[in-house]
Amino acid sequence: MNTSFGNAARLIGAGLRALLVLTLVTGVIYPLVVTGIAQGLFNDKANGSEIKSDGKVVGSSLIGQTYNLPKKAASDSTTADDAEEAAVPDLKWFQPRPSNGLGSNSVNTQYSIILSGATNRSGDNEDLIQWVKDAKAAVVKDNSTADYKVTPSDVPADAVTSSGSGLDPHISPEYAELQAHRVAEKNGLPVAEVEKLVADHTQGRILGFMGEPRVNVLELNIALKDLASKS
Repeated sequence: MNTSFGNAARLIGAGLRALLVLTLVTGVIYPLVVTGIAQGLFNDKANGSEIKSDGKVVGSSLIGQTYNLPKKAASDSTTADDAEEAAVPDLKWFQPRPSNGLGSNSVNTQYSIILSGATNRSGDNEDLIQWVKDAKAAVVKDNSTADYKVTPSDVPADAVTSSGSGLDPHISPEYAELQAHRVAEKNGLPVAEVEKLVADHTQGRILGFMGEPRVNVLELNIALKDLASKS
């Protein structure tokens, strides 16, 4: 019995020592080393790829945002869903891809993610087809100005469909350029200056061959805000 008790005690002691060592190595030392390397070599990415405006963090370069007008106060007869649907885009800003997953925001207010995900509907789904038709009609209407008329054939796919995650922070250069006339008119800016902003913020393919050219909407809107403040 004494021998059995001694063996059990030694096994328990060895297990506790192993637990202590592994906790120290994997729970303290390893995380600190990885965090130190990340902060030293990839500080921006390790901290969430934050974007700042006027010294304040206004979002991440990896997550999209919406730019809506402030919602009107809901009446007693208005449901929460009706209040949510009442949000309309603030057309002085460049608009992102359609998405139900993005929290309402602008370049200098609160930042909120509600949910993420694609529509999960097939290409022949009637609801999806109607959403695309409605989105295309809205893009044509919103972006047509007195001297620039948008036609349905001008509307790129990313202007009327969400990304797979629903959180894409980028739009195509074509969609950004389509919005330039409307943005210039709403902000009292020359179209050429707004188009130059788009060109300056257009990113090429990764390593020259991966992905597609793209424009980060938040970064573009921050530059627009700066340009408008100087005019």
